[in-house]
Amino acid sequence: MFLYNVTLILEDAAAEEWLQWMQDIHIPEVMATGLFVSNRLLKVVDSPNEGVTYCTQYVVETLDNYNKYQEEFAPALQAGLNEKFKNRFVAYRSLMEFVA
Repeated sequence: MFLYNVTLILEDAAAEEWLQWMQDIHIPEVMATGLFVSNRLLKVVDSPNEGVTYCTQYVVETLDNYNKYQEEFAPALQAGLNEKFKNRFVAYRSLMEFVA
């Protein structure tokens, strides 16, 4: 099992709109790919960064499913994020493996 983590640091003015968009549109689109088994959305409460920081985490069972997501779905979904919130966020993405 693997955890795909997307951390975004948003401008304060964009945070509320982004949160609503994530819950109503983006996360459902990601989950509709059928490649992830669960997700969660977290707000970082002790971030040293300016703005508001959120982590969106998706659990995926296999590397094949993760790679399929990255190849077939991620470019379009990330383009939607970039278009809607252009120049209002910074994103960091990482893949982690469950060890215990």
